[in-house]
Amino acid sequence: MQPVRGTRDLIGETFRRHQHVIDNARHVSNLYGMEEWATPIFESTSVFARSLGETSDVVSKEMYTFEDRGGDSLTLRPEGTAGVCRALVSNGLTQGGLPRKVFYAGPMFRYERPQKGRFRQFHQIGAEVLGAAEPLADAEVIAMGWQIIQQLGIDDGVVLEINTLGDTPSRDAYRTALVSYFQSHAAQLSADSQARLEKNPMRILDSKDEGDKKLVAAAPTIDEHLTPEARTFFEKVLGYLDQFGVPYRRNPRIVRGLDYYSHTAFEFVTDRLGAQGTVMGGGRYEGLVQEMGGPSTPSVGWAAGVERLAELLAESPEATRPVAVIPVAEAQEGAALALTQMLRQGGIPAEIAYKGNLKKRMERANKTGARAAVIIGESEVAEGVYVVRNLQDGSQERVDASALLPALAAAGVEDAMLEQMMEGIEASFEDDDQTA
Repeated sequence: MQPVRGTRDLIGETFRRHQHVIDNARHVSNLYGMEEWATPIFESTSVFARSLGETSDVVSKEMYTFEDRGGDSLTLRPEGTAGVCRALVSNGLTQGGLPRKVFYAGPMFRYERPQKGRFRQFHQIGAEVLGAAEPLADAEVIAMGWQIIQQLGIDDGVVLEINTLGDTPSRDAYRTALVSYFQSHAAQLSADSQARLEKNPMRILDSKDEGDKKLVAAAPTIDEHLTPEARTFFEKVLGYLDQFGVPYRRNPRIVRGLDYYSHTAFEFVTDRLGAQGTVMGGGRYEGLVQEMGGPSTPSVGWAAGVERLAELLAESPEATRPVAVIPVAEAQEGAALALTQMLRQGGIPAEIAYKGNLKKRMERANKTGARAAVIIGESEVAEGVYVVRNLQDGSQERVDASALLPALAAAGVEDAMLEQMMEGIEASFEDDDQTA
């Protein structure tokens, strides 16, 4: 049995990279006052079909949609924003307390050709500021994304590209200009773009077809169609980015891949991932919450592929290296178990082999990558001491309870809650003496 095409197991180094991205993003999101939400991985198909737009590739080609036993059409979520907006409405959170600042992380599903950095089950982190109409919200959510990229240490060669899609009057005027331009070149458009020409010509700007790209290069830009209000909004966003210290460059061709965007659209891109150069992208959207049955709720957000971010990491996070607690014989297992649990409760990873003589237990300690081993024999229990062996250089020493944690720290083990640990270890020896 093999994993389904386009999926993979997250094990060992792959999992550590994956989790490192999520942990760092979760930490930064907390600094920005985000609360984390988790929505179901499948929703009613209408949640995505209506909100993402029927002309988007996601809806027309890539959704995993199925009918359940009750006859309802359900879809595995292809992205996170629609579900978050549905949750806002379903849980009655539109009536007060806006804006809501939401962070999420989890698997998404799209039926597309697997390639480097792209899977059919993939994972995203995302952030949404729901119910904020101000350009400062756009800049802050972008700044949060940039801080995550910096904290991961992958900002070298990553560039923020930003554009404006304008307000409704701007887009209406721009749509007319695009239709006029592309109609004059309709015969040269790909089949997909010909279909989009009538329904949503802005989607053509996002085409991956090489022939379409040549036509797009000469197409009108939105700048000449912006209303004064839309132009002012975008200028404020850029001004706030300057104040946040986020570098950017203007890209008038960014429209993003989903239909619900308006005003700000942006992508963090890199040339270090081949064709899959976008590592984070998003923008402002105005009507999505209304599509879910809620009131008009201007919002802004982004999503990022965990797999792509993880691939950019220069080094893999180190695996946990525990302390190996090793009883010399079965008679010392009680003392070894007591020490193991005290280390764990004090925040220090610890492991005890289930069976074997001293040699086999030491072999197990080396296989787990343990930094140090604490060996407990008959004489150690009698004298209230431990043998601490540094498994990195082979040195060892006998120490009493008060010196155990410093000895472990010298072997490279991170000490945690030292005072409480010391008290607990010393108390355990007193109990052993009373029992004896």
